[in-house]
Amino acid sequence: MDPTKIKGNIVGDAPVHSTRIRVGRSIDGFGLSPGITKEQRVGVEQLMASAVQNFTGGLAGKYYPLTGMEESVRQQLVDDHFLFVSGDRNLTVAGMERDWPEGRGIFHNAEKTFLIWVNEEDQLRIISMQMGGDVKGVFERLAKGIKAVGDSVKKESGKEFCLDSKYGYIHSCPTNLGTGMRASVHVDLPGWTAHGVDKLQARCEELHLQPRGTRGESGGQTGHTYDISNKHRLGYSEVQLVQKMIDGVNNLWEEDKKYQKQYFGDFPFIASQHSLVAKYVTKEKWDQLKNIKTKTSGFTLEKAIACAVQFNNQHCGIYAGDWDSYKDFAPVFDPLIQEYHGISPDAKHTSDMDPTKIK
Repeated sequence: MDPTKIKGNIVGDAPVHSTRIRVGRSIDGFGLSPGITKEQRVGVEQLMASAVQNFTGGLAGKYYPLTGMEESVRQQLVDDHFLFVSGDRNLTVAGMERDWPEGRGIFHNAEKTFLIWVNEEDQLRIISMQMGGDVKGVFERLAKGIKAVGDSVKKESGKEFCLDSKYGYIHSCPTNLGTGMRASVHVDLPGWTAHGVDKLQARCEELHLQPRGTRGESGGQTGHTYDISNKHRLGYSEVQLVQKMIDGVNNLWEEDKKYQKQYFGDFPFIASQHSLVAKYVTKEKWDQLKNIKTKTSGFTLEKAIACAVQFNNQHCGIYAGDWDSYKDFAPVFDPLIQEYHGISPDAKHTSDMDPTKIK
C-alpha cells in the first residue's frame, strides 16, 4: 500500500469523470456477513462508531447509523450517492440482509472523499474517491485511511483484520480475496465505442482490466462512458493493481484517439456531452466552420469550444475570441445564445443606464 511506488498517473487529456478505489476488510473474531450473528453485527458497528472518532485531519468526519436515520440525512446521503440500501437479491438470499437495518451505517469525512460502509456485503468497505483522474492521490488517501481504521480498531478492541497467508484479506465473496481492492475510473471512450464494445472487452482482457457500464456490475452499458477497473484481486499487490489500471487506461485512451480519427474524422469529441456546445456543434456545422479564422485575431471554432472538448463539466462550454467570432460562427453562437438567455431569434437588446428611473 505504498503510494510512492506508483509511477505516473492518468494522462491529463484523458476524459476521466471520477476515480474510486475501495477495499473490503473483516475484523477477526466476528462472523462474515452471510453468517454473522445479530449480536456480532451490532458489535462491529459499535466498534466502528467508536473507532472513527479517532480519525484526524483529512480523514475526520461523522458516522451515520442506518437505524433511526433522519429523513434529511438519508436524502443527503442518497443525493451524494453514498447510501447503500436493502433489496439486493443476491445479498438477501445469501443472508446478508438479515435484521435490516440494525447494525449498519456509513461514515464519511468532511470532504466526502473517504467513506466506510459498515456491515454491507463485508463487515467494512473502505472507499477513497474524488472527481477527476488523480488515481495516485486517491490511492494515497486510501492507504492512510486503511491504516487509520486498522490502528483505531486495534486501539479500541485489540483486534486485527483477518489476513490469511495464502488468501490475503478475508472477504465473504471469494472473488474479493487477496487485496479485496477495486480501483476504477469513469472514462469516456467514444472511439472504442464506435470500434465495438466486444473489441473493447477483449482489449481490456489483454490489459488485465475489467470494463463495465457506469450503472454498476449488472447495470449494463449506456453511451460511451465506461467504468474501467483492475480485473484481479488475488496474486498481485495493491500497488501492482493500481499501476495496471493507470497504465491500462492510458493505453486505452491513446488507442481511443486513433479510433476517433478513424470513425469521426477531425470532428472533435466533446467531453461535456450535456453542454450547449454538444447540442449545437454538429458535424455539419463543424465542417462548415472549422477552417474559418476571424479577421481580428485569427480565432477558430476549435479554440472557441476547447473547454467543452477538454472538460466534462461545462454547461455552456464556448468562448468568443473577438467580436468577429459571434458573426463568423453565428450558426453555433446564435441558437446557443438564444437558448441560454431565453430570447427569440429576432430579439434586440436595449440598454438604459438612467438611475432616476429606478423605483
